[in-house]
Amino acid sequence: LEEAAFQLQQIFRIDISIALNILGVESMRAGHYRIAYSCFKLAADRGYSKAQFNVGLCYEHGRGTEKDLEKAAFYYCHAASSRHPMAQYRYARYLLRHAPGNNWHRHQEAVTFLEQAAVAGLTEAQAYLGVFYLRGLQPKEERGLKYLLLAAKSGDAQSRYHVGVCYEKGLGVQQNLAEAMRHYRESAAAGNRSARERLRL
Repeated sequence: LEEAAFQLQQIFRIDISIALNILGVESMRAGHYRIAYSCFKLAADRGYSKAQFNVGLCYEHGRGTEKDLEKAAFYYCHAASSRHPMAQYRYARYLLRHAPGNNWHRHQEAVTFLEQAAVAGLTEAQAYLGVFYLRGLQPKEERGLKYLLLAAKSGDAQSRYHVGVCYEKGLGVQQNLAEAMRHYRESAAAGNRSARERLRL
């Protein structure tokens, strides 16, 4: 009976959090930012990762509360730890931008979260990792190309352009100008200006 009561409490807690988060989303759409923030915060404090992510967004953009990147990172971190892909991506970017340059641990934490978000299929994380690995202090070109191809397959025109650059310059793959042209054409057709310029040249 104790176990059953505990399970019911958990279900009730989760249901309340879901309802509060939905109410927050609807309030945000209606332009009632303070109400939205309050709903998200209540659900986030109950441990609901989607609401934690939404509280992070509120702090990042100053919607319904003051703008505060550290508080945004705090909530993104909690949601990221619950495997929320977009929170993993945003928290990782925060770490890479705001961690001291010599903080190896935070750098590795950021890369781990980016990898998890990319594997979960988040195009933004795949694109970011692709460029990150190509341009890092110790470039890992094959790994970078792998993530760029994943993002390109999801329709990211900028990643498709970067794939073209990889084929043109032989980064992580054997140089192949015909293949580079193919990727530039696809990227340009999707509206990428850099790809159009590359084709013209």
